[in-house]
Amino acid sequence: MALCMGCMQEIGDKRFCPSCGFDNAEKQQSPFLPYGTVIANRYIVGTGIDTNGESTRYLCYDQQTGNVMIICEFLPIGLFSRAEGETVVRVNYENRLEYSKLRDDFINYYKILCDLRELSALLDVHNVMEENNTVYAVEDNEDLIPFEEYVKRSGGSLEWDIARPLFMPVISALEALHKRGVGHYAVSPKNMYITASGKLKISGFATENERKRGTPLKSQLFSGAAAPEQYAQNFPLDDITDIYGLCASLFYTLTGHLPKSAPERMEDSRLLMSTTTVKKLPPHVVSALANGLQVERENRITDFDELRAQLSVAHTAKAIQDEISRTASMNISQNGRNEKSRNGMSKTSIVIISAAATVVILAIAGVFWLMQNPLQGVFGGNQGETQPSTASTEWTGPTVPSYIGMTYEEAVKAANADSSVTLMRAYADEYSDQYKEGTIMAQSPAAGDKVNQTEGMIISVTVSKGSQLRELPAVEGQALDQVSADIAAKGLLATAEYQYSDKYAEGRVIGYKNQQPGDTVEYGTNVIVLVSKGKEPTTTAGNNY
Repeated sequence: MALCMGCMQEIGDKRFCPSCGFDNAEKQQSPFLPYGTVIANRYIVGTGIDTNGESTRYLCYDQQTGNVMIICEFLPIGLFSRAEGETVVRVNYENRLEYSKLRDDFINYYKILCDLRELSALLDVHNVMEENNTVYAVEDNEDLIPFEEYVKRSGGSLEWDIARPLFMPVISALEALHKRGVGHYAVSPKNMYITASGKLKISGFATENERKRGTPLKSQLFSGAAAPEQYAQNFPLDDITDIYGLCASLFYTLTGHLPKSAPERMEDSRLLMSTTTVKKLPPHVVSALANGLQVERENRITDFDELRAQLSVAHTAKAIQDEISRTASMNISQNGRNEKSRNGMSKTSIVIISAAATVVILAIAGVFWLMQNPLQGVFGGNQGETQPSTASTEWTGPTVPSYIGMTYEEAVKAANADSSVTLMRAYADEYSDQYKEGTIMAQSPAAGDKVNQTEGMIISVTVSKGSQLRELPAVEGQALDQVSADIAAKGLLATAEYQYSDKYAEGRVIGYKNQQPGDTVEYGTNVIVLVSKGKEPTTTAGNNY
């Protein structure tokens, strides 16, 4: 069975997958696993999906179940080497102790995720295995919608009544992780997905070593969702850190934008939320967001029970009101009739009216409290639209360098000259009519973006394969070797077919079999060229005796 390395569907002897268009003649760039590598005599490795400073995820095919899965490989940047086509990770002698410790942390982390895979808000992790001098973990490959796309489709933000049931299971999942001694530390909209059944799941798993500065790994932090302490050198992370990321993600969900990055908020801690948004949110939710997004850790919500309680105040008040009403109804049923007060009202009526009045007064007081701005210095923007900080918004710090238009080799040299940058090539090159083959056509983060970190920045670049349609070169009368080279330079394949010719000498090309010079064909197409065998021999009649 031949599988497409881009989607793991059966393709027979086809080079280009009819389902996803993947070119199966391509090779996976080192140091990533070669296409078709088999792990644990079970999982066939396909194209890479994403990478960070600690690990790389690939699509894979489970030969035992027939399912398409995801396999995550421990691959700490800068601590190993692996040549193209090889599978075994080679560790530098001076890095062996660091590598061993980080690998043990990775194994422990993913084994805990395996134990907690029944939690609805976590992507399921199944197997953890050691091979090739590294570690692999297998995850489900679910049909998911990126959370950012889901919010965008929903008008750019969600109402609290919709967001609340999505996020409560996430709080429980994070709480369970921390009870086992680990955290997520990268809770952000980019690591969230919506399932077909409408549940919210978090991905982007990595150990604490990857989620803070000062470790041997190239840290990956998500601007706007990473807590301030994650930018400090080797600061211990805990549940307070994940509370910041969760509240930042909820803030994004309700407002349509993330808070400013933590380094920026340390200069100006205000959160930008329009008055329109504030008015439509319950006051206790606004208060919980402010408390969960405090820059100073000592002022932040300290545990998940407290976060859950602060996000559920209104529901608790309603439960109390419902219980009072239920008790009053029971009293009515038991007594058969109400005892009248001197003003003609029953005691039960007085209880119900008092409870309702209390709730109304609390709601009014909450709005009044909020309008008096008790969170001054936390929230900014008092108009109908989000207001920028009064400080200058012009960025004067460093920005992401541009590698667009360079060849990949030129970009690698430029990145090597800058010790703060690690350049990563995307797993698959892409077609482009704008950028010639071999040059960089895209990068992430984009050139000119703010740089909030001084070291360990990872920049992913995509290399152009040139235009998808290639023009056939002139071939008539030329030597076959030259024609083959010219066609190969166009990204095409050539097959020779021989026939006699009175016009061209033996070994010279007559032309194309089914095309003409100047025709356009797709990259990778196999074209047939007709090659002369010389003149056809003539038969002379023999003498009769």
